[in-house]
Amino acid sequence: MFGALGRSVVRHPVRVILAWVVISVAVVAFSPRLTDIINADQTSFLPSSYESVQAQELASEAFPQASAATVIGVVKRADGGQLTEADTQRVQQLAGELGGAGIERVAAAQTAPQAVSPNRSVQLVTVALQGTPQDEAVVEALRQVRERSTEALEGSGLRIGYTGDVALFADSEQAFADAERIVGIATIVLIVGLQLLIFRSPIAALFPIISVGLVFTLAQSLIAAAGKLFDFEVGTELTTLLTVVLFGIGTDYILFLLFRFRERLRAGDDPKVAVATAVERVGEAIASAAGVVIIAFSAMLLASLGFFTTLGPGLAVAVALMLLAALTLIPALLALTGPRVFWPSKSWQRPPKATTFGRLGRLVGRRPVLVALVSGAVVVALAAGTLGFRQNYDFVSQLPSDTESRRAFVDLQSGFPAGALNPTQVFVRGDQALDEATLQQLGASLQGVEGVGAVLPPQLSSDKTVGQVDLLLAMNPSSAEALDLIEPLRDAAHAAAPPGTTVLVGGTTSATADLRAATGRDLRVIFPVAGILIALVLALLLRSVVAPIYLMLAVMLGYAASLGAAVFIFQGLGGEPGVLFLLPILVYLFVVAIGTDYNILMIARLREEAADGNQPRDAAALAVEHAGPSVASAGVILAGTFGSLLLAGVAFLTQMGAAVTVGIVLAAFVISVFLVPALTALIGTRAWWPGRVERRTPEPEQADAEAPAAPAEDRSRT
Repeated sequence: MFGALGRSVVRHPVRVILAWVVISVAVVAFSPRLTDIINADQTSFLPSSYESVQAQELASEAFPQASAATVIGVVKRADGGQLTEADTQRVQQLAGELGGAGIERVAAAQTAPQAVSPNRSVQLVTVALQGTPQDEAVVEALRQVRERSTEALEGSGLRIGYTGDVALFADSEQAFADAERIVGIATIVLIVGLQLLIFRSPIAALFPIISVGLVFTLAQSLIAAAGKLFDFEVGTELTTLLTVVLFGIGTDYILFLLFRFRERLRAGDDPKVAVATAVERVGEAIASAAGVVIIAFSAMLLASLGFFTTLGPGLAVAVALMLLAALTLIPALLALTGPRVFWPSKSWQRPPKATTFGRLGRLVGRRPVLVALVSGAVVVALAAGTLGFRQNYDFVSQLPSDTESRRAFVDLQSGFPAGALNPTQVFVRGDQALDEATLQQLGASLQGVEGVGAVLPPQLSSDKTVGQVDLLLAMNPSSAEALDLIEPLRDAAHAAAPPGTTVLVGGTTSATADLRAATGRDLRVIFPVAGILIALVLALLLRSVVAPIYLMLAVMLGYAASLGAAVFIFQGLGGEPGVLFLLPILVYLFVVAIGTDYNILMIARLREEAADGNQPRDAAALAVEHAGPSVASAGVILAGTFGSLLLAGVAFLTQMGAAVTVGIVLAAFVISVFLVPALTALIGTRAWWPGRVERRTPEPEQADAEAPAAPAEDRSRT
């Protein structure tokens, strides 16, 4: 099948390229922008069955004005001292100026004596805005409020910063936009640089930028169109993840084709025949590798959390497009350029000399037990870090430390209880009218729940059928202790519900607790399903039961090592309270799915060498020598693209970049190059049971062993 596809593309390369360009232009022209369906609020992806979501819906109906967007201005003295009476009067004046400034979408601005903290370190100014945090007009109103406030307090010795839902959303959106730009530039520079190092050709270096860039643009438009058509939103992380995933795996697929194309040229093939043969030889491996990634991402459809059910399919669509491009667009470009793709290097005309991977292959073949024990020990040692794993649900801490909303939030906590910005809300719906005395009685009973710091005065809806009691927790509302408090608080609230009423516990902490429950449920569902599906793909590819078992065990061990490394780096060295709750499932998908790609490439070569009549240990040595360079080159590029996330400045992306980079390095350089070949050498022909490796007639191929591991040798032949 892949041979026929390769020959068809080679016969009509111009038509294939034109088809890609025309379709891409048409789709981009008539599709919405991806930014139109982005939502930065993780809790908004919760299903309606969760209590916090039901509470929010009730709040929107009964207290529409209170549900409007707000920002909290936190005023403190620049010298860190206590606020004076003159200072508080100046803040009162500022609130009046903001309220009367005529800023569009600003409904009111107010402060009061109780807005001054007990220790007089800060004073709060509450600004009510008309609209939701996602409205561009509301974000623009916040920008003007910030500018007016800074100007008004200039020279007063006071400093103000804004936090709250709108400010956090706006700063988060800006942080991810900055991260996307930084990661995009770093990824492109890295790929071009590594391609130049590997092939020493500007044309080969530009191949991924042109082809993957086209796929990236098309994928964004298709995801946006699907979002509008099926009415779903995606998280702010999607665009950045699309960048690293597509450019990472896309460059890997291009590398596999270029290595095999160059190998066939060295064997004396005509350039167009070499392209078709390259597609035939590596097409199955690329399709299987992409299939594993697509299946793993598609398994996220089983999640209950909307973030996963939209992120997974979005990435799956992008990978499917990249697979189609790898089998059609890239070969068409190669057919047109021919050997000129390696210009000005001449090394493709000469067979390579012995390289580092030849020596490594001989080591694996001679001492498989030692290699398996050492490589396994490295992975197990890192995996031990998972014993100290803790999850972090503090969204504010994920923003860069110099972000205004994060600084203001920290300032607020210096003067008010930790839960002051995000009170836990208890809503009471009655069959008949409620009174304040009933709500006060409920509040008094909840005051006794351990962890509740204060109970605020109750509120009644206009028709008096819904009441609201706000609770200030005694701890950080995003901490694990606060999340653990929600379940007993709900039990106490339900038990204390007045006769004929229904009680719902909402607010940010309640929503985050539900988010934790949904994430845990999704992990328990997605992990086994994705693992089983990936194992089935390996079984079909290898026509074996034994090999997929130890391949999956090796990959899962690599996943544990990746997560353990994140724990060592961020909880140990960094002193963080935990890693972000999204990290386990995303690292699982990236490391298990993409890491399996390298195992597929190596195990396919192991089977090929066995089919040539080589004994298991000899086959392992030859497989490392022949497939090692392409695995190493692809691993360097993919690890580098995910490593670019370390420059993002957003804690979530930084943590994911570190964990996945470690995972890719382990998958490429430890598991695929050492552990898997060593285990296969030890297991021998039983690795292919119940299938058999059919002997095939050897073909005059030359091993392509050029890789970044031996740049000095290769440069000498350029």
